Amino acid sequence: MILQQKTLEKLRNIINEESVYRSGPQLVEFFNQLGFKDVYGPGFPSRWKFTDEKLSQINGRPEIDQCLKNVFGVINYINNLPHLDSLIKDFNNYLAFDKWKVKRVNAEIQFEKVSNVVIPSKKVESEDNNLKEEDFLSQEFKNINLDALSLDSLITDVIKLRFEEIKICLRNNAPLSTIFLIGSTLEGILLGTALLYPQKYNQSKSSPKDKNGGVKPFHLWTLSNLIDVSNEIGLLKQDVKKFSHSLRDFRNYIHPYEQISSQFNPDKHTARICWQVLNAAVYQLSSNKVR
Repeated sequence: MILQQKTLEKLRNIINEESVYRSGPQLVEFFNQLGFKDVYGPGFPSRWKFTDEKLSQINGRPEIDQCLKNVFGVINYINNLPHLDSLIKDFNNYLAFDKWKVKRVNAEIQFEKVSNVVIPSKKVESEDNNLKEEDFLSQEFKNINLDALSLDSLITDVIKLRFEEIKICLRNNAPLSTIFLIGSTLEGILLGTALLYPQKYNQSKSSPKDKNGGVKPFHLWTLSNLIDVSNEIGLLKQDVKKFSHSLRDFRNYIHPYEQISSQFNPDKHTARICWQVLNAAVYQLSSNKVR
């Protein structure tokens, strides 16, 4: 199987953090299962560069097929199969351009050759297919009260300062800085919320699991994990979940080389969407009750 560059980039993101967050040593272990003999140590490159290099070396060889079977291995998602199916569906949007499709048949991962490329709609909609981007942006969230989140006072003070800095970035047309600040602020707010309801977050079906099936400690949860679980337990609605994942994707381009490879150039509109996501999330977290 030969994959195009964009498909490889998507696969890299799935391997590095979308399936489960893999540290440098864990990435070395993952690729050594495919025949490499690397050792983690001083001089190890960035995680994204290491993964890109390894995928480039096995692309078009039998190892790329095995790589896909390993990363989508059903046993790794036994406590969260919906997440696996969602990852496969998302990856197939890219893999279709290579005329291939990943299929999960019970506990087996299979590949299917396809002839037609179906391009999914770019419009982001809510679960009931009613809320579109323009509708989401038209919502007004007045008098956002960060104290109503009931987070620890120290983190609340930091978040208030970040909100003011975000506003400065918005006024001065600094969209990239705006997005990075918003992404990290949202992650901090959701982590603080998880600490308020540890039992609910840990017992969620969407909570990230380690290789032994245990729930990971909160400091190892990704922004994606926090978004999904906050939605599952009723604190975030589907609209904010959808647009929060877009924000998460934007924030991933904090690495310059990743931004270059993906030709990501945010503008005022992108920053405005992210700002709306943050305000909507604060509003919903303050208003909704844990299920």
